[in-house]
Amino acid sequence: MTHLMDTYKRLPVAFARGNGSWVEDTAGKRYLDALSGIAVCGLGHAHPRVTRAIADQAGMLLHTSNLYEIPEQERLATRLCELSGMEKVFFGNSGAEANEAAIKIARLYGHARGFSRPSIIVMESSFHGRTMATLTATGNRKVQAGFEPLLTGFLRAPFNDVEAVEKIAQNAGEVVAILVEPVQGEGGIAVPAADYLARLRAICDAQGWLLMLDEVQTGNGRTGRFFAYQHTDVMPDVVTTAKGLGNGVPIGACLARGTAATVFGPGNHGSTFGGNPLVCAAANAVLDALVDDGLIERAGVLGARMLEAFRTRLAGNNRVRDIRGCGLMLGIELADPCAALVNEGLAAGILLNVTRDNVIRLLPPLTMSDAEADLVVERIVGLIEA
Repeated sequence: MTHLMDTYKRLPVAFARGNGSWVEDTAGKRYLDALSGIAVCGLGHAHPRVTRAIADQAGMLLHTSNLYEIPEQERLATRLCELSGMEKVFFGNSGAEANEAAIKIARLYGHARGFSRPSIIVMESSFHGRTMATLTATGNRKVQAGFEPLLTGFLRAPFNDVEAVEKIAQNAGEVVAILVEPVQGEGGIAVPAADYLARLRAICDAQGWLLMLDEVQTGNGRTGRFFAYQHTDVMPDVVTTAKGLGNGVPIGACLARGTAATVFGPGNHGSTFGGNPLVCAAANAVLDALVDDGLIERAGVLGARMLEAFRTRLAGNNRVRDIRGCGLMLGIELADPCAALVNEGLAAGILLNVTRDNVIRLLPPLTMSDAEADLVVERIVGLIEA
């Protein structure tokens, strides 16, 4: 019997250690990790920079709270703003908390404009977290069921459908913001049209709305740019991130610029653990590796290599409906439900994920070698063709 609450349908394996793109279970079997802890371990496992930063900081100071200045936090905020073009940062502990901060910014922004019930446009098939606000913003009834009453203040539009957003804008009421993922991860690696964000930006500019981008999964180099919006000329007002920022250490960040960066004042928001010395030291080490080792650009090159390999190897396979991706976010959509491939992958020594019932989702480490990437392709193709 386990004393853990029954919130996860866990796979029948426990890992004891990891190194780079590989993990080893308690029985000594090795697995190629093509999931990275769901886009978290972008530097792979036991990365020396992160290991050293955590050990050094743990030997000096773990936590003081945000009642005091935290030099590692200040340094991290400055670096994130330099990398993103944003101006201010709030640190929490997760992507959900980063998105909560964005939602609160939008609501305060709306109240400052005289709106009593400010609303945010969110997208169908999106995922923003499991707190009550982010759960409500999420476009998936399965994860919302049983938690009613959900919060008010959210309007929905289909993802990658600008015309639907324009129709809402015609009767905007008290809409104050759009919250959208540049690429939907949980939604099946859904990549929108190249001009999607630019058209949403234009609507926001015309309406006086905030454009808020959830880059919890797409950020930190995952798509071949530090943030996915940097593939375009679009600048958001708010951008959130987490996952790969700490390489396994829990940290989330909500970045803002312009008016959105001035909304919060003392007492409007806070976090006991958010941005403490330990997590910020780890995140600074992650940024060192991403920038110094050229891993952001590497994600774009390696992702294109894997995408082309999958398309070549699976061409003409009637089981495959689509192969798509952006950097090292790769999705293979099958014509049939394929959840069983997760366990089959374990047997074959590879960690993968299935989302939307029929999409194989791959989120390999940015540090993966060409040979390891080729091995991922080989093993995934073998599972599909079996």
